[in-house]
Amino acid sequence: MSFWSNKKVTVTGGAGFLGRHVVSRLENLGAEVFVPRRRDYNFVSPDSCFRCLAEHPSDIIIHGAAYYGGLGINLEEPGRIFYENLVMGAHLMEAARLHRVEKFITIGTACGYPGYLQGDLKEEELWSGPLHDTVVHYGLTKKIMSVQGVAYKKQYGFNSIHLIPTNMYGPYDCYNPKRSHVVAALVRRFVEACLDNASEVTCWGTGKAIREFLYVEDAAEGIIRAAERYDNTDMALNLGTGRDTAIKELTDRVCEGTGYKGKINWDHTKADGTARKVLDVTLMKSALDWTPPTALKEGLCKTIEWYQNNKEYADAQF
Repeated sequence: MSFWSNKKVTVTGGAGFLGRHVVSRLENLGAEVFVPRRRDYNFVSPDSCFRCLAEHPSDIIIHGAAYYGGLGINLEEPGRIFYENLVMGAHLMEAARLHRVEKFITIGTACGYPGYLQGDLKEEELWSGPLHDTVVHYGLTKKIMSVQGVAYKKQYGFNSIHLIPTNMYGPYDCYNPKRSHVVAALVRRFVEACLDNASEVTCWGTGKAIREFLYVEDAAEGIIRAAERYDNTDMALNLGTGRDTAIKELTDRVCEGTGYKGKINWDHTKADGTARKVLDVTLMKSALDWTPPTALKEGLCKTIEWYQNNKEYADAQF
């Protein structure tokens, strides 16, 4: 029998980019999954958190709901990003504790790592310095949930883990320019350039920044494996590939995948963000006995094809 058979699981953000892939896998494993929607349960309000768990008791909560976006929205809406993510996490974990939830999985962000570390980012370095100033308002709120988990473990014996996925991409990502991250933004830009027969495309920054990219279906698998196998509240767990990719290389791959033949210009007035952000996945490999199977080229091909086939739907989402 599967670990998940007959488990009652609440997945916040379960209708979103990552969440829908988590929900699909859980249901295939036999779990009874509930996805709260903001129109019914606005977790910025503590009353909504308590009412949700009273009406839908859960054995496990996977908290993936967040208000987030790319560099643009982090610069434009730092107050909203900070407040909503901070209080959502705090209220929901408190409600989970009082409703005796067996395990609480928080989905953090690689933005929570210090912004100026060199080399691959290890879990024990999570508090080794200040965050990069372009993402501090989002990254810090997610990281605070790991502190809440440790505090609740000490005082109440509450079981939680904090997962840190790297940059994700894939079907159902946000392709709206205001909120999209780099892969989705590039996919939309180059697909539209092909449709418009544009002679050139402008990309932000210098292309020198180094990032790591995790296909969303692999991320969902990693989260489910961690929920089953990982129980160390005191140590966050990275989820990633451990493979680095320069933004210029990523751009060239997306350009090739869409078939765009025009010129690429780089707008050096736009920020690159952190120079390098790649996760050390040594602990993930040993704890989960697993490595994400989808190579970047394969994942980008799937993502581009999905976007081309679902462009109208994808562009309408925010």
